[in-house]
Amino acid sequence: MKRPVRSFLVSALVSLAAAGCAPGAIRSPSPQADGAVTLAGLEHAVTVTSDHLGIPTVDAASRQDALRALGYLTARDRLFQMDLLRRSSGGRLAEILGRELLEADTRQRRYGVPRAAKAILSRLPEGQRAALDAYAEGVNAYLRSAKTLPIELRELGYRPEPWRPEDSVLVELGMFQALGGSEDVERTRTVLSHSLPPSVVAFLFEGTDPYTKALLGAQAAASPPLPREELRALLSRGRGARTAVLSAAAGEAPPGSNGWAVAGSRTRDGRAILANDMHLDLGVPNVWYRAELRYGDTEIAGVVLPGMPVVVVGSNGHVAWGLTNLDADVMDLVQLEVHPERPDEYRTPSGWRRFDVARETIKVRGEPDVAVEVRATIWGPVASRPLLGRPVAVRWTALDPEAVDFGLMEMDRARSLEEAARAMNAAGGPACNALLADRRGRVAWTITGRIPRRRGLDGALSVPWADGRAGWDGFVPPPQLPRVVDPPSGFVVNANNRMPLGEGAPALGREYANGYRAYRISERLRAARPVTEADMFELQLDTRTEFFDFYRDLAQRALTEEAVSRRPALAEARAAIAAWDGRAEASGIGLPLITSFRRVLADEVFAAWLDTSRAADPTLELSLTDIDTPLQRALSERSPDLVLAPAGGWDAFVLAALERAMADVKQRHGGRPLDALEWGAVSRVKIAHPLGVTPELGALLNMPVEPLSGCGFCVRLAAGTLGASERLVVSPGHEPDGILHMPAGQSGDPRSPHYRDQQRAWVDGRPLPFSAGPAVEKLTLSPERAERRAPRGDQPARR
Repeated sequence: MKRPVRSFLVSALVSLAAAGCAPGAIRSPSPQADGAVTLAGLEHAVTVTSDHLGIPTVDAASRQDALRALGYLTARDRLFQMDLLRRSSGGRLAEILGRELLEADTRQRRYGVPRAAKAILSRLPEGQRAALDAYAEGVNAYLRSAKTLPIELRELGYRPEPWRPEDSVLVELGMFQALGGSEDVERTRTVLSHSLPPSVVAFLFEGTDPYTKALLGAQAAASPPLPREELRALLSRGRGARTAVLSAAAGEAPPGSNGWAVAGSRTRDGRAILANDMHLDLGVPNVWYRAELRYGDTEIAGVVLPGMPVVVVGSNGHVAWGLTNLDADVMDLVQLEVHPERPDEYRTPSGWRRFDVARETIKVRGEPDVAVEVRATIWGPVASRPLLGRPVAVRWTALDPEAVDFGLMEMDRARSLEEAARAMNAAGGPACNALLADRRGRVAWTITGRIPRRRGLDGALSVPWADGRAGWDGFVPPPQLPRVVDPPSGFVVNANNRMPLGEGAPALGREYANGYRAYRISERLRAARPVTEADMFELQLDTRTEFFDFYRDLAQRALTEEAVSRRPALAEARAAIAAWDGRAEASGIGLPLITSFRRVLADEVFAAWLDTSRAADPTLELSLTDIDTPLQRALSERSPDLVLAPAGGWDAFVLAALERAMADVKQRHGGRPLDALEWGAVSRVKIAHPLGVTPELGALLNMPVEPLSGCGFCVRLAAGTLGASERLVVSPGHEPDGILHMPAGQSGDPRSPHYRDQQRAWVDGRPLPFSAGPAVEKLTLSPERAERRAPRGDQPARR
């Protein structure tokens, strides 16, 4: 995605919010959390108790009734968020927010996401479809009974349509996109492969950093040779004016997570402990909703994604599970050959075929509808942008009805590590690493989600599929997906890094996160025994970051007495860098300059290397997760002709980059002295509500902007709006000893006391209980009496 929907929302809502939403509008009755309510569709009465944080515990006779209640409660607390999630995924934001959202809507329609959701729903197993139906019944029961709408809906002047089961599919597809729905990496690889020598491409995309090599051990592949002569040739050909080539996100922390599980052999009493903190874009309300569900012999607790009847991570008393983004390669760009005389046809393995063409109508608030033409192929939709002048189709698991389901809900029935692993392997959600711990003290790692089984290609580059030699042959069968069970180390760890898969394992991906977080977690776990839940929570807050040591050392070697005497301004930089203690604590000194120095070096070096590639594709932005492995290998040579150094040679290049970094940091922070500038001036948590776009509204709706310890290459990940969307530590069977907190609060209603009551603990790194506390409110949901029941067909939305 080139531009996040959140940024569209901000620009679209500025005028709407400033014109309509006033502080007084928030003063109206809150949704009912106590008493009794009739809920159509229930088979038996359901009791809901809520604790002092507003976390509900649902007691029901069956899974279906529990999910009806969950739908009701989630709509009560998160209705506007749920509506935005389905609209964002389904390409219907402009309808309520105006023309600023038309580009985002058009992208979703051209991907065919709404049509895919319908097709996926039609293929779901009966039990999953029944669960989505029950959840929708609960949401719609709240919509019918609500006496007042959330403030956002009132200010925007519309009433949500009834919830449909396919809306839950749309929400799941939105998570596919959040975790890996981008064409950018394959586009970058393809452009560079057409414009650079193969040796340079292999060097740039090595993808196995030193920390990952240490984790992989003997399984780590040898690094490709440093292509010195080829890089020098590129520099000599591109000595003209250079423009930035790195994308804003290149080399920064992508959406991901930390997850690990420690076996009973490393704890005091033989319990296994799971830890999981999922790193996502932070906002108000938080992406997750906490809940506990009890039905039959099932007790399951954790977090759900509003709009989906699934506990995404949590514990059922027998097994606990956590997820991290797998960074799997589940999308290919298929080069299309268009008929030279009939542009409405493209070549397929069975001959020429007409594009499937449909016209989508996008409603735009306050303006005429907009018609969008959508073209599709046998492989998938035609991408909006050509690649090297040729159209390409998008083959993506998220758009394949055979690859998407809600199998993760079957974790409520897992009673052992093996059952949990089978459920994970069979589920068709976004591709993730699954960390597991069971009540017997055992631990495991495996994966969940569909992995394409390719023929004739490896997925790295865009190639044609028209001759039939390249394509997908379904998906890797669940029994063939990799697992690590009860390793000798006594723990399993994943922090979006490349895992040791063993010989014969299927290829999963190639754009993995830097291995530092996993390395640091593993290092700490090896030294810790016995461990407790409190130890695991403390590790989630670890801010040591050896990752930046390379750039500190590089600067210090250049900051000699002679260099500083010739450039006195550098004395401030030397003092700041010397003050850094290797951690990303908010109160620390030096890291602001070091991180800026790294970025200046990367911008300068990659722009020089890729000047000729930008000439081949002027739109090129290098979307490379790991910029540091090639950058550090080249910088370690200390060779001025690898980096286009000025006349003064290597040290002059380093010092010039330091001076640019100094100027950038001072400009951003009002000229404050670098040796007094704390990391907290850079690392500031910004957790905003979509309507909190003016100072007055921001004070009411947003969480406070304040310093936050952590960094993009820390176990305690913090990078702009990206951070730990929850921190969970739990041992199955010992849930009362567990820990779970998240930013903001349980409710999306600013009138609620639970709108921000978890925020302080999250910022300060204080634990909150995993299990809901004593009940302070009780709500009884009763079945509708038979004589009062009537058909409940969907009603049109009221505008």
